[in-house]
Amino acid sequence: MEKQIINLLNYLPNYEEIKHLTKDQIEANYILSMASENIQQILKEYQKSSNADLSTDEIEENSFLIESLNDKFWEHIHTGIFSEVSLETRKIYTISCYFKIAYSLISSHDQQQLEKCSEYLDQALLIGYSEEISDKCNLFKNTMMSFLDEYLDLSQLIKLPYIDPIEHKEIPCDITILESPSVEEFKENHFIPLKPALLRGTINDWPALTKWRDLSYILKVAGNRTVPIEIGNNYTTDDWSQQLMKIRDFLQRQFGEKPPDNNDDEEFEVEYLAQHELFNHVPILKEDIICPIFCSLGEEPDKVDIKAWLGPKGTISPMHQDPKHNILCQVFGTKRIILASPDDSEYLYPHETDFFHNTSQIDADHLDLDEFPLARNAKFYHLTLQEGECLYLPPKWWHYIRSESKSFSVSFWWQ
Repeated sequence: MEKQIINLLNYLPNYEEIKHLTKDQIEANYILSMASENIQQILKEYQKSSNADLSTDEIEENSFLIESLNDKFWEHIHTGIFSEVSLETRKIYTISCYFKIAYSLISSHDQQQLEKCSEYLDQALLIGYSEEISDKCNLFKNTMMSFLDEYLDLSQLIKLPYIDPIEHKEIPCDITILESPSVEEFKENHFIPLKPALLRGTINDWPALTKWRDLSYILKVAGNRTVPIEIGNNYTTDDWSQQLMKIRDFLQRQFGEKPPDNNDDEEFEVEYLAQHELFNHVPILKEDIICPIFCSLGEEPDKVDIKAWLGPKGTISPMHQDPKHNILCQVFGTKRIILASPDDSEYLYPHETDFFHNTSQIDADHLDLDEFPLARNAKFYHLTLQEGECLYLPPKWWHYIRSESKSFSVSFWWQ
């Protein structure tokens, strides 16, 4: 473990790499320059001898300064509106989390300390900045994830099932089905005219189609990450909530085997890992998918937002619309989907509040025409998204989605 910790210290960004972020932050500039220099001294001592003679006072002083910087930028981020926080502030917070992890591991690397370091890493990625800050920052993040997964191995503690394939069925579909379409065919007949389509043969080469069925694999590579989980069937209802939790706890509750003494009537609420940038937080999972070539169409082909959707049977996304092109890819499980054209928006009763303005008040699966009589004028398109299939959703198309089984989907959004 000592060698791995030394590798981690080597991957901390040096001052030259990050000083452009701190040029207007005098305190952050001073503390990070001091900490970076101190880490380099520690590494030199380790190189001299495996029993490094480290200056405890200097380590404690720098650790205290990093802790103070981390707290200060946490407050900056949590004051006001998150979307208005500058990227520089979030990046400095993330870097301070990385140094905080380093000093924690220098002082101790027992199980309890590793759990704390796991929390610090989650804070860096969820609250700070999860994308690449510098080459070294990226190496530190990925190496730290592997380090935690090795020493906080959950596979012996939590037993998860293998998700068996569901036989493909020929199910009525109200939109065009395309079998391995060319980019030109897709562009002319669907992308330009903004018409939805069910795509087959698009993701046949994804390793995820087989690897992700083994939920123990997901547990191993992602179980120690903290993510926002939706609790409840529908985000527009009063009993819906959202909670940060470890993926391991989410997987155990929603997919794990019930203990022998568990009452069959005792069920957990439906929980959903929905619309989450999981692949920024767990890069190894991104290696199991390939961005569909159709995402190269559009104004910004290099800017594709990739989201994960993992949950049990019964998760619901109510009828809503999104501003971007979307390809929803089904890794395992099936989803029942109901679509409506943006031309029929006036019949779909969008919520009047700013927060839900893109969400319909109707239950598309159980239409109440007495309460929403105009809905009878809308044309609804029904389909089932099966394993290995993709749905192309043009911007502003309304869509209702319900999982018919345990399900893992990946969506690609682009302008």
